[in-house]
Amino acid sequence: MTMKKMNMVIAQSGGPSMVINESLVGAVLEARQSTKVGRILGARHGILGILGNDYIDLRKPSVKKLEAIAETPSSALGSCRKKPTADDCRAIFEAFRARDVGYFFYIGGNDSADAARIVAEEAEKAGYPLVVYHIPKTIDNDLRSCDHTPGFGSAARFVASAIKGDDLDNRALGGVKIDVIMGRDAGFLTAAAALARVREDDGPHLIYLPEVPFSEATFVKDVQAVMKKRGRCVIAVSEGIRGKDGVPIGAKLGSGETDSHGNVQMSGTGALGDALAKILKEKAAVKRVRADTFGYLQRSFPGIASKVDQAEARAAGAAAVKAALKGELTKGTIAIVRENAKKYKVAFAPVPIQNAAKFTRSVPKEYIARNGHDVTPAFIAYAKPIVGELPACEIF
Repeated sequence: MTMKKMNMVIAQSGGPSMVINESLVGAVLEARQSTKVGRILGARHGILGILGNDYIDLRKPSVKKLEAIAETPSSALGSCRKKPTADDCRAIFEAFRARDVGYFFYIGGNDSADAARIVAEEAEKAGYPLVVYHIPKTIDNDLRSCDHTPGFGSAARFVASAIKGDDLDNRALGGVKIDVIMGRDAGFLTAAAALARVREDDGPHLIYLPEVPFSEATFVKDVQAVMKKRGRCVIAVSEGIRGKDGVPIGAKLGSGETDSHGNVQMSGTGALGDALAKILKEKAAVKRVRADTFGYLQRSFPGIASKVDQAEARAAGAAAVKAALKGELTKGTIAIVRENAKKYKVAFAPVPIQNAAKFTRSVPKEYIARNGHDVTPAFIAYAKPIVGELPACEIF
């Protein structure tokens, strides 16, 4: 007796990245090889596309077209940040039932994993046979289920390259340069700025992460000490830095806008950089202070993706489809596990979706320098293989 083919829906959610389309294409090409999968439908703008019956047929594009999509940053299907309600889930079941959908893949971060978990659990309650897999993605690198997440390596490469360029600019004109980098709760991306250093006096000279309580007085003293020693100062600051009260400083300065998951919007404003620059002008007696907010440039910048990141994102997408078709877990996510070997190597393992959903991780203490404004060699060893070699720059 021949088993009935079940159709597949795949969607992208949360913030775009430079390699999220690699995961999409990896999953689609893997599904195309299976005799268990019928139609392969891409939902536009995540769950919104499912609720709005907005799909594209992903069996139609040629492999050449898909490979070109894979190399292109941002979310090719479009994205959203919607958290599904119970009513939404019931509507999703009806949409899936009408289309004979048996496999649902959602590419995203911890909020996306949580949304996929809600859909999967509501499907179980309704007695609907649905296999749901979350495919990891987040430039914040804060999924508890992974050693590191697809998207981080490429965004980190952008950050380190931009800091390297800013350090050269600062060498020419002096003063203080502040760069505000994404990272609401975890400072991995800001920490990656340290990869820009080659020479002993290279910036960033100071690195501030959300994991260390930020003190204005200490900040002023740190900058004054670097200025006295170097005559200039390059600073990498996470957008999520917070005082002893635990509230992000940028959130206090912003509009208070939040998404459906309750995340405060901080990346679309230069308020934090301006506030820090004002502090240094007024209290550190620094005449030339400049601040930039990298903002959304970190997510979808073409031509700078990490090769390792691209390959791992592709493999994660394919691994999710393989695991779903095996049926070992009906609610899963793909964990990226770094193997204990001399040469960098990772494995992809299906684990319960709860491992990635909702909760995040922070930069481990062993990666943060005791002075509170730098990273340790252990972090460099962790991040360097993921990011890859940076452009070489020479000075007199």
